[in-house]
Amino acid sequence: MLLSNSRFTGTKISTRLTLGFSALLALLVILTGIGIYQVNQIDRDLSIINDVNGAKQRHAIDWRGSVHDRAIALRDIVLTRDGNITSLQETMQRLQDNYVSASSGMQSVIAENADMQGQNNSEEQNLLSRIEEQAESTRALTDEVLDAHAQGNYQAAEQLLLDEAGAAYAEWLNRINQFIDHQEQLNNDTTASARDTASGFQMQMLGLTVFALLVGGFIAVFMTRQLMRELGAEPHEVKAFAEAIGRGELDSQGRLKKGDKRSIMASQVEMARQLQDIVAEVRASAQAVASNSEQIAEGNNDLSSRTEQQASALAETASAMEQLNSTVKLNADNSEQASQEASSASRTATQGGDAVRQVADTMNDLNKSSQEIAGIISTIDAIAFQTNILALNASVEAARAGEHGRGFAVVAEEVRKLAQRSADAAREINDLISSNLERVKHGNERAADANKSTEEIVAAIGRVTDIMKEISHASAEQSAGVQEVGQAVTEMDQVTQQNASLVHESATAANNLRQNAHKLIDSMSIFRLPSSGSDHAKALASSQATANAAPATSQPALRQQKPQPEWESF
Repeated sequence: MLLSNSRFTGTKISTRLTLGFSALLALLVILTGIGIYQVNQIDRDLSIINDVNGAKQRHAIDWRGSVHDRAIALRDIVLTRDGNITSLQETMQRLQDNYVSASSGMQSVIAENADMQGQNNSEEQNLLSRIEEQAESTRALTDEVLDAHAQGNYQAAEQLLLDEAGAAYAEWLNRINQFIDHQEQLNNDTTASARDTASGFQMQMLGLTVFALLVGGFIAVFMTRQLMRELGAEPHEVKAFAEAIGRGELDSQGRLKKGDKRSIMASQVEMARQLQDIVAEVRASAQAVASNSEQIAEGNNDLSSRTEQQASALAETASAMEQLNSTVKLNADNSEQASQEASSASRTATQGGDAVRQVADTMNDLNKSSQEIAGIISTIDAIAFQTNILALNASVEAARAGEHGRGFAVVAEEVRKLAQRSADAAREINDLISSNLERVKHGNERAADANKSTEEIVAAIGRVTDIMKEISHASAEQSAGVQEVGQAVTEMDQVTQQNASLVHESATAANNLRQNAHKLIDSMSIFRLPSSGSDHAKALASSQATANAAPATSQPALRQQKPQPEWESF
């Protein structure tokens, strides 16, 4: 076989169909290509016959007509002695023009189809050369005959026509006929070639068609057998079996061929068998889950007893809280007395704060005055600098002026003004300094008041310190009691939180398990198993029931052995 079964076993169906149809299309393309080539060959031969050889033959026939008619016209001219020969001369010229036109057409056909001439080109050129040579010699004789006739030498013209010109025209026509016969022979040969090509094309098309049918039939049979081997049954049977499995009819029996283990139908049958075991196991597991939910309910009852134990622990915690309450009361009294003293100290501190603020305000005023002094001093410094510059300018000006002292007078006036401004600034500085001294005095008095307030605050703080010692002692006792209560409350909270979480989770889990078990049983009811069932599934269900029963009987004993918190030592 051309194709191997093992090679195509794992190939996709789309790939196989693509390969099969691609092979058929390839044969079709080959068949079409050969047909196009052969048709082109026939078309080329027909084109040569009609467009090349036929055209040349038609132009040669025009030559022959022109030469023949000119020979007759020349004869008529020679035989005419006294008549008017103008019309005959015009006929001669018209025939000559026709010959030239046919020659131009001949050359055009030869030039346009030079690639189709092949081995006949040299022979054809030889014939054309001989025709042209004969045409030249015949035209020369014709001119001699016409010249003799025109000179009135009729006898010489007639004799020249009979002896030479007539034979020349005959030879000219003979050579043209040879060219026409040559083209006819070429047409006959090309026609035979075209017929041979058509006959061969028919045989090729017939053979290729038979071959394509055989290959297509082989591919169709091969692909059909491959698909049926992989399906394992008819497509509608495979579909019906799959739909039965989808409806849960696991007891459906699929028909398999002998030894079929790899087809789609065989895989579905094996899948149905495995689903039978799985469904049986799931049903058994659902029953086991329902049984476990009952055991979880018993666990919730045990957790309820733990809650009662926690209530007893809370009662003992209440007793400890009474002792803690007395200690807290003592601390509250001490805290009240300390609060009164703290209030007194707060008022004293407030007065001291006011005094300090006043001192701060005074110092701020001093700071402002100092800033003003700094500004004035800057002004004085600038004036002094300008005075020096003006004095320098006055000196320079006086030196340059010589006897003319006007500029010096102006400079002196400016120096006087600057000196006046410096004096004013000095007076202002003196006044500000006096004011600052007075304010400093007041600041000292405020500072003394602040010192007195500070001493009173220190005394109040001493009293507060004694009270705080008593509070510290009471707080130590309170801390011990709070520590014991905190430990008890922590243990109680841990157990309570654990029990609450377990009760909630157990209740939720039991409810969910019960619901899921019933849902699972309902879901499994859609599957229809064989009446014999699955031995493996039954054995598994039995082992699960035995394993689930053992923990249920041992859990209460474990819960009873758990140690209880010892509250008596609290």
